[in-house]
Amino acid sequence: MNLEKDFTSQIIDLADDYEGKVVATLVSCNHNTGNRKSVIYIHGYIDYFFHPHVAEKFIENGFDFYALDLRKYGRSWLSHQRENYCKSITEYFEEISLAVNQVYETNSSDIYLFGHSTGGLVAANYANFGEEKAKITGLILNSPFLDFYEGEFMKNIILAASNTLNLFSDYAYIRNTLSPVYVQSIHKKYKGEWNFNLDWKYTQGFPTYFKWLLAIYEGHERLRKYSNLQIPVLVMHSSSSKKMSRFSEKAYQNDIVLDVEDIKSRGSNLGSKVRLLEVKDAMHDIFLSPTPVREKAFEGMFEWLKEIA
Repeated sequence: MNLEKDFTSQIIDLADDYEGKVVATLVSCNHNTGNRKSVIYIHGYIDYFFHPHVAEKFIENGFDFYALDLRKYGRSWLSHQRENYCKSITEYFEEISLAVNQVYETNSSDIYLFGHSTGGLVAANYANFGEEKAKITGLILNSPFLDFYEGEFMKNIILAASNTLNLFSDYAYIRNTLSPVYVQSIHKKYKGEWNFNLDWKYTQGFPTYFKWLLAIYEGHERLRKYSNLQIPVLVMHSSSSKKMSRFSEKAYQNDIVLDVEDIKSRGSNLGSKVRLLEVKDAMHDIFLSPTPVREKAFEGMFEWLKEIA
């Protein structure tokens, strides 16, 4: 499939927030048929939907496919907004509810939320606490961001600093906190296979706001303390993690963004019907991994979906 030819984007107007006008974008595959199961994809941090090959697999397996570019990300970013900023991840519940209702009105069938990284954190929170959670049949999490990739000591220092600096401004930030290696490992311009808009998925990331860090921590803690999902949940993760500040071939075989042990330990406690799926040698976005790896991931995911149907 082609991102330009095979998809339609719909702007969703949302209630104004503390920065003014807000929109989200619902992307629909033009090969959707209606009246069948659907998946709604939610991207990660410093990210947006650019995965037509993923949509193609869902279409081939009898699903309609949708994706959300959340507020202040990708297609939804407006010039007056701070990129990727939020004060609480519950802000995203508005567009998820609207998307879920629109898809349900169209298809009147099962809806699966499919979240990657921070999108996995958002999706898991929504499936627990969102207004339209009763319409969610199942949850697919691709390397979900369920804890910071730091030891407890460093995490406590970061949180203490964030709380202190937020006393002075909701918009205090630090620049370039992310290693450029991940984007280098996936983008065609560098050493990767994929083409995407580097203005929307920036090599070293946008400013990291301390308020955003606290919002993420609150999302982590809400799940740790209160998650009680009764729907089927698939938690997909790589077989290993590795922190990297310089590119090497190992970037193609590890999650270099999150700790897979955190994903497994936190993910297994999300609910009563959780399946952990390890994908050997997968990258952080499992479905951007080299072809043999991502094909194994597709195989495992669709086997699970058939089992729970």
